[in-house]
Amino acid sequence: MAALPSLRQLRYFVVLAKELNFTRAAEACFVGQSTLSAGLKELEEALGVRLVERDRQNVSITPVGLDVLERAKAILAASEDLVEYANTTAKPMSSVIRLGVIPTIAPFLLPNVLPYIRRTFPDLKIALREDLSANLLSRLSDHQLDFALIALPYDVEGLLVKELFDDEFYLVARQEDPALKGKVIHMPAKLAERLLLLEEGHCLREHSLQACKRSDIRKADGMEATSLLTLLQMVESGMGIALLPEMAVKGGLLNGTSLVARPLSQPAPKRIIALVARSSTVHMEEFEALSEIISKRFGSNKQEISDRAA
Repeated sequence: MAALPSLRQLRYFVVLAKELNFTRAAEACFVGQSTLSAGLKELEEALGVRLVERDRQNVSITPVGLDVLERAKAILAASEDLVEYANTTAKPMSSVIRLGVIPTIAPFLLPNVLPYIRRTFPDLKIALREDLSANLLSRLSDHQLDFALIALPYDVEGLLVKELFDDEFYLVARQEDPALKGKVIHMPAKLAERLLLLEEGHCLREHSLQACKRSDIRKADGMEATSLLTLLQMVESGMGIALLPEMAVKGGLLNGTSLVARPLSQPAPKRIIALVARSSTVHMEEFEALSEIISKRFGSNKQEISDRAA
């Protein structure tokens, strides 16, 4: 029987394929470059194929190496799942959960739910990462995260998805802005043209465009915000109007500003807050528990929570 590749050899190859540099790959694996090179050579001999091409300037992965790479990632991920499964089975709700959260959710939801999670499951540890949806889902796929808290609609095909609660949009503008006439606001085309947006990559940008039924708004002057705080500063300076999610408005984001928020006419445009995980996750008990806590502590009691936060 031919010798099987080791997990160590596969990890060397996966890291090298990411870095495309032997020195950096060896450092990332905490081994010497000669050890990394020897492991890759052993892997190529075990498989009987050439995986890597290198010269003095460049490192590249061969066509067959690219196919092997995907299988290597799957094998490593499965081995990590095996260890996590054993640990989870030994003592449920006591693992470390790596949770990713998008920036337009994290500051408004986490302070309200994390203390309750710590009280309810004192042995459960939450390691947080805040990032854009695309980056979080990429890390989820690569087993660098266990769950991600994002806003739908978003492409989550192939993932385990638990919809938690709706988050309606409010129109935000300066108090004297004519857009705020009336207690409930409609979004005609002339208002949509004044809409300020977050920069590309933020899912809230796409949700705002969907809310006003526009997909062609582009700022010719390049003025797009990098964060919600910058977006508010742009609105307060009179550059336009914005759509903000209810959790941000009721979470006190407008405190200290001269801005006013008004609900939009029903059926109000909204985003859906969801917790997502790999369909193969071994943390199903934690997934269900966190979903229930977030839904109950935030979704069903948003007004009560916002009153406490005010």
